[in-house]
Amino acid sequence: MNPTGPGAANGADVFFILTGAILVFAMHSGFAFLEVGTVRHKNQVNALVKILADFAVSTIAYFLVGYGIAYGVHFFVSAAALSGNEGGAFAPQGRDLVKFFFLLTFAAAIPAIISGGIAERARFWPQAAATALIVGLVYPFFEGLVWHGNHGLQAWFAASFGAPFHDFAGSIVVHAVGGWIALGAVLLLGTRRGRYTKDGRLVGFPPSSIPWLALGSWLLCVGWFGFNVMSAGSLAAVSGLVAMNSLMAMVGGIITALIAGRNDPGFVHNGALAGLVAVCAGSDVMHPLGALITGGVAGALFVFMFEWSQRRLKIDDVLGVWSLHGLCGLWGGIACGIFGLASLGGLGGVSFASQLAGSLGGSAYALAGGLVVYGLLKRLVGLRLTPEEEARGADLSIHKIGANPEADMGPR
Repeated sequence: MNPTGPGAANGADVFFILTGAILVFAMHSGFAFLEVGTVRHKNQVNALVKILADFAVSTIAYFLVGYGIAYGVHFFVSAAALSGNEGGAFAPQGRDLVKFFFLLTFAAAIPAIISGGIAERARFWPQAAATALIVGLVYPFFEGLVWHGNHGLQAWFAASFGAPFHDFAGSIVVHAVGGWIALGAVLLLGTRRGRYTKDGRLVGFPPSSIPWLALGSWLLCVGWFGFNVMSAGSLAAVSGLVAMNSLMAMVGGIITALIAGRNDPGFVHNGALAGLVAVCAGSDVMHPLGALITGGVAGALFVFMFEWSQRRLKIDDVLGVWSLHGLCGLWGGIACGIFGLASLGGLGGVSFASQLAGSLGGSAYALAGGLVVYGLLKRLVGLRLTPEEEARGADLSIHKIGANPEADMGPR
């Protein structure tokens, strides 16, 4: 076999995409540990189980329904056809199968994002049902509009505003959609018991473990370079500019969150994520200085909006996922239309009007989807633990075991 022939090229792309899928899959452990460290001790087990179970539900929903809605592809053919051995619709050596795995890890990030917002008071099985509906229907419909050109939306953007809506790695498609769906769920669930006094004052619920929270952030940061760079989809299309811009946006978010958050470790570690959320859309077209500014704005935006939404709006979003993913993702989609312009050092090919319309439209769609899905489940089966279950904690109420079972048994 020719080591530089088509087989080798396909094999290299299979390995490249698979590596990206593994890195983004590893990010789900970051989501889990970020939540473990942020919630109170009595809800740590629930965070771990919930995100792993949601990934499994997401896989089934996306395989059976969602991927077909987004890309018009189904997997109900022979294994030989799926692996490309018989020609036809599937690429050789299973390249389309690892593409599915890669895009699944993006889709499954939606319930992982939502999980952080609804933590400590949501029932388990209604959330699993919400995951199936969101990953099977709500998310892939919008994903297909943006990333596959379904229903002519991108052609309309190009004709109306001079360029299609640009979202290279999902500031809007993944993060804003996840964050704005989460806002709908949080509003319908209501605040945690004891979070606010009768006269509306915020009661502090300190994180259970700063080291676990920090580990979650580190895992997400490392995996994010697969999330962004491997969105190229092939070795031929990969760009070091994406890696550089991801790095600059991350450090921009860290610095501004460090300052705005007055050295608070939770804000610092989430500031890195805010910068990475914001740069996803334009990481392939921005100048690194534009990425630095984009990330810096996102870090400050997260700190301000997390505090403002909790204190003034009384939105009990446990991990601040609306601020982090919803608002920083929205900013990132718009920022792509600013710092991606050639006149500001970017590569061009983007339109501010397209970015503004697409970003606002995607966020509105996600909020409506969240209100519909969680509103329907609230009416049919209920979303929330009973007051007694919530006081006991989700670990014992749902899983019948705590994070430290031996210690919970007391002296023997």
